[in-house]
Amino acid sequence: MRLIVGLGNPGPKYERNRHNVGFMAADAIHRRHAAFGPWRARFQSEVCEGVLGGEKTLLMKPQTYMNESGRAVGEAVRFFKLSPEDVCVLYDELDLAPGKTRMKQGGGHGGHNGLRSISAHIGTDYRRLRIGIGHPGRKELVTHWVLGDFAKADRDWLEPLLDAIAAEAPLLAEGKDSQFANRIHLATAPEKPAKPKADRKAKPDAPAQTESDAPPATPGQGSKKGPLAEGLKRLFGSKGSE
Repeated sequence: MRLIVGLGNPGPKYERNRHNVGFMAADAIHRRHAAFGPWRARFQSEVCEGVLGGEKTLLMKPQTYMNESGRAVGEAVRFFKLSPEDVCVLYDELDLAPGKTRMKQGGGHGGHNGLRSISAHIGTDYRRLRIGIGHPGRKELVTHWVLGDFAKADRDWLEPLLDAIAAEAPLLAEGKDSQFANRIHLATAPEKPAKPKADRKAKPDAPAQTESDAPPATPGQGSKKGPLAEGLKRLFGSKGSE
């Protein structure tokens, strides 16, 4: 059994908050994979069961409010006799730019109250998907920022990211965290601008030298440019900028 936990606060008041991006990711996985049944109340949470990547998986959205998430997660872990490595927590990360993600196993809570509570109940060795929401810039603005709704402009990166997390969720259930992280990066990386093609048009000949500045001609040679000089000019001519 695998446990995938999206963190957030319950109720419509918090539904679109940045702090609820873990709930949003869990909902996206549920919508994407028909193998999951309907959400139901269990373990002080909304849960649904299904199969991802050949692994029986429980999706969970704790309804205890963020600061007590560990009570719900701990209850499910004890019931199914899971190890922390069987648990993957999806949550918002202030210290990552919006739309960036990082996979990590173990470590501290970094000031996140949901992780603080989970670590107190099951230890620190669970796996984490950190979903960047950016930082408001000043510490006193953090609470308002995380409990504020995503802006309309955020949809441009948020929806593709949630779609990618849902599509690649079977890799989380299989424990293939590095492969999952690489797939998410490829799916959400901005397209590189196409390189402008180098100008292949022939360049105009340089102005003819006057008698006063022309080098003396070698006996038996004409004064015209040789093929090597023309080839070097074509090779090292100006290129399009990247």
